Amino acid sequence: MPKHGERYRELATKVDRTREYTPEEAVGLVKQLASAKFDETVDVAARLGVDPRHGDQVVRGTTTLPYGTGKARRVAVFAKGEKAAEAEAAGADVVGAEDLVAQIQGGWREFDLLVATPDMMKVVGPLGRILGPRMPSPKSGTVTQDVAKAVREIKGATRVEYRVEKAGIIQAPIGKVSFPEDHLLTNLSALLNALVRAKPASAKGRYIRSVTLSPTMGPGVSIDLPAAQALAAHAPPHE
Repeated sequence: MPKHGERYRELATKVDRTREYTPEEAVGLVKQLASAKFDETVDVAARLGVDPRHGDQVVRGTTTLPYGTGKARRVAVFAKGEKAAEAEAAGADVVGAEDLVAQIQGGWREFDLLVATPDMMKVVGPLGRILGPRMPSPKSGTVTQDVAKAVREIKGATRVEYRVEKAGIIQAPIGKVSFPEDHLLTNLSALLNALVRAKPASAKGRYIRSVTLSPTMGPGVSIDLPAAQALAAHAPPHE
């Protein structure tokens, strides 16, 4: 069987594989490449000069995209007392403590992200064997005292999490193809800036090796690295 279908191969002919595009050109081309019947997501794949097999070279974190991702997510929060009330007021889908742990241990998975206050991590800890990377984490900003802010950002689809994979690649969404081009560029700038700031001290040589933009169902478009770095440098102020 062919790796890609006829529609994909036809779209791929619109991408010049011999060149790298400016961010502006890449965003415009990706919007043209989206041909599905739904509003495709615009994804970024950045290959980094890190070896995630070494703990001190794992790049992981979250950043806020000024124009959001276009996708609302379900949030469950581990909190008690005043913090539980704050999470509920901010729009959390589910809030609980030991009862929520038992619910997840019983197989419940109707959430996209989990948030927890630091004091709840002793209770949440046993879920690590079940949830793995879906566990709340200080590095990803999902273990926090300010649960209301975390919930609002996640529910508003402005927060995006990134984590380097085994091959040294980070993949993250920056919006939908229906977004205006300037909104996608601003979100791309914010993400690239976050990756630059997350560079491990132990990373040697060129840090960002390649950046590719693609719609959900279409081929990737390579971005010129100096232009990508310039875009990252002009990102909106980080909160």
